[in-house]
Amino acid sequence: MAQIPSFHSLRHINLISLVLCLAYSTCATAGSIYVGMSSDAPPKDYTVKGSSINMVFGVFNAVAIIATTFGNGIIPEIQATLAPPVKGKMFKGLSVCYTMVCVTFFSVGISGYWAFGNKAGGIIIGNFMDENGKALVPKWFLLLTNVLILLQLSAVSVVYLQPTNELLEKRFSDPKSAEFSARNVIPRLISRSLSVVLAVTIAAMLPFFGDIIALIGALGFMPLDFTLPVVFFNLTFKPSKRGPIFWINTAIGGFFSVFAVIAAVAAVRQIILDATTYRLFANV
Repeated sequence: MAQIPSFHSLRHINLISLVLCLAYSTCATAGSIYVGMSSDAPPKDYTVKGSSINMVFGVFNAVAIIATTFGNGIIPEIQATLAPPVKGKMFKGLSVCYTMVCVTFFSVGISGYWAFGNKAGGIIIGNFMDENGKALVPKWFLLLTNVLILLQLSAVSVVYLQPTNELLEKRFSDPKSAEFSARNVIPRLISRSLSVVLAVTIAAMLPFFGDIIALIGALGFMPLDFTLPVVFFNLTFKPSKRGPIFWINTAIGGFFSVFAVIAAVAAVRQIILDATTYRLFANV
């Protein structure tokens, strides 16, 4: 799938990815409810453990992860500005995006925390097996859920690697040759295959995926979603400094700038802590 030539060609992959996301989120929610109501359900403890400093940094980490999850809405927002009507397309795209995010994010999060309490892992599927490796859900169900996740990750990885692929093609392809000519197909095959191998290798090397997501949210999505829009609004429309709009935007930008810095520190701190516990290519 990495050889799909353009973003426009990915529209069907996006739809498949959406269906797969809904499917495995439904499986994760159903599995959590099944385990929570079964006789083999682990004891539930909803207390928040850890020192005060760990809890504070944990909050910033969690907010950064949530920012990454909901920040993906900026993608259809940017795409909507590429062709008119901007407002209609943007609203429809964001409505679909945030509806799917809310349905999948909260259904899995709430059911998982209800079923496993503070033992709920960052990847809730890991809780479907006990400490002895015994499956708490039917094995076919566990296999189905993992297959759906694998397929969805394959689809969404193609989407997120496409900007890198486009940059590589600008460097190695020949715009004067046909899209599927040997001159363009061979460099595309080599460069995209290498980029996929590199991405998979780095992902496998770093088992603390949630920490990486928190860092991306702190350094990427928080500024993009909360800081830059209000700054650009003030620079573009130049509201009066005597009015409330300028100062409200300034306050929002300043607050989330500070928040992003603290969240980045929290994410880096958690990565350092996890790096002392995990090893490269650890199966966790």
